[in-house]
Amino acid sequence: MLTQAASDPTRAMVERTIREEWGRVLASLNARVRDLELAEDSLQEAVVAALQRWPDDGLPDHPAAWLLTTARRKAIDRIRRDRAFDSKRPELLALAASKTHAEQDDVDSSISDDRLRLVFTCCHPAITEQSRVALTLCTLGGLTTSEIAHAFLVPESTMAQRLVRAKNKIKAANIPYRVPPPDLWAERFESVLAVIYLIFNEGYAATSGPDLTRADLAREAIRLGRLLVDLVSHDAEGAGLLALMLLHDARRDARTDPSGRFVPLEHQDRSRWNREQIAAGVASLERALHMKRLGPYQVQAAISAVHVQADSYAATDWRQIVGLYDTLRELQPSPVVKLNAAVALAMVNGPEAGLDALVELQEQGALERYQPYHAARADLLRRTGRFRAAVAAYRDAIVLTENLTERRFLEERLQDVSSRPASGSR
Repeated sequence: MLTQAASDPTRAMVERTIREEWGRVLASLNARVRDLELAEDSLQEAVVAALQRWPDDGLPDHPAAWLLTTARRKAIDRIRRDRAFDSKRPELLALAASKTHAEQDDVDSSISDDRLRLVFTCCHPAITEQSRVALTLCTLGGLTTSEIAHAFLVPESTMAQRLVRAKNKIKAANIPYRVPPPDLWAERFESVLAVIYLIFNEGYAATSGPDLTRADLAREAIRLGRLLVDLVSHDAEGAGLLALMLLHDARRDARTDPSGRFVPLEHQDRSRWNREQIAAGVASLERALHMKRLGPYQVQAAISAVHVQADSYAATDWRQIVGLYDTLRELQPSPVVKLNAAVALAMVNGPEAGLDALVELQEQGALERYQPYHAARADLLRRTGRFRAAVAAYRDAIVLTENLTERRFLEERLQDVSSRPASGSR
């Protein structure tokens, strides 16, 4: 994927288009070559060609089709150069038989199945749990190694090694590119849900770049979630995840103002929330809860439902949210869940209670490199009037912030607390 910053608006537009189309095209290309490494390498060559030509020629009418056609040709060239040419003759014949003029129809009509197959391929039980999810985020989601490392709270070098090992495992084990039969779904389903969830998270709050969100990833995660619910309609957590994504994404337009500045939940214009999407999310959550097999995605969706169904920020039932976080911590006792629970507790018992709840996390150091932890702590310190300590916490958060919209918001908050009279620290 692309890592170099755009040098001008045209290049930025080209890079964004390629980033948005990456997962679509890779899934479709892999359906033809059935070799993930070959598909990735060929698509990367097509991306290089696009970066060379599109800034001067302009974007093609169908960027995905252009990339797929070019990558298909690159794959043919690679197979012909390969010493093991005879063993790959079937793939070459299949690629050569693809009709160039039909590429656009191929991308649009088969992409749903192709992408779902790619998810199931990467989530094969022969690959370790975290590596399955990371690999799928890289291939299907088009996330960079840095973005994936951020999601897992590990160093980038560690994540790079995991990705290499996972790709080698798929190749060595000759893992098939297909949705497995129903009797094998259970062993992969949890990983598939985690992949979709993390793709959505990157769409909801982009790790880097100028925009707060990546709508293309959020839409894709929701689309995959709907496909999965249709495929496995009896799974409560699948319906819960779909509900969670719909309810979160319903607030997307209100999370920034017309100038692109970040708007916290308490100041959002609720008339800009997507009520149709909220209704769909609540309906999906109710279906999940009726199955009486409670899981973390359902609880998170329930928390989101409390938020979106409140008439105002002040009218939010924070006590119910705290109770739901208590349930979530029993199901998923992770540091991130404890952080969010502390923030909710502060809304019920005051910011001091929230800071007290953060002490354990601070002592453990598990979230030392996690930006939301420092941002939440800074906000709680600001609300208690400990502006000197808040300044330090905001600076810690800013150092860890690569998203420009979030950074601007935190810098404005830093400027505000820096101008306040100094008080105690913590």
